[in-house]
Amino acid sequence: MAVNDGLSIGALARRTGLAVSAIRYYEAQGLIKPWRNGGGQRRFERADLRRLSFVMIAQQFGFTLPQIKAELDLLPGGRTPTKADWARISEGFRAALDSRIATLTKLRDNLDGCIGCGCLSLEACALYNPVDKAATKGPGPRYLMGDSPE
Repeated sequence: MAVNDGLSIGALARRTGLAVSAIRYYEAQGLIKPWRNGGGQRRFERADLRRLSFVMIAQQFGFTLPQIKAELDLLPGGRTPTKADWARISEGFRAALDSRIATLTKLRDNLDGCIGCGCLSLEACALYNPVDKAATKGPGPRYLMGDSPE
């Protein structure tokens, strides 16, 4: 198959490891945009391998499909994204990943202590979060989310 013939959905599935149904779903979500050949068959650009790989990795990092789509929508159509395109995306995702890493590190380091959830069921909560002071900072596990007990 010549490069300009495009990839069939089966070839794309084999190369990415995704089910054909997943590729169709991503197409329906606008993450990839196939074209039709003269016989009406769906064909994909080789750049779609990279796009789908990015989708798979970004999902593993916890990004939602709308977040991923917003980034992919900024990529130029009709050509393979360049190293600069991917660098821009990774820079934007880096801040979100750094924040998640900090939260996970804090969770790991404080998992056996108060997280400011307001449960007041542990004996230690009376020391760390007496009378649910964390509630004044908002809903959720306030200390885990970055608020200080002080």
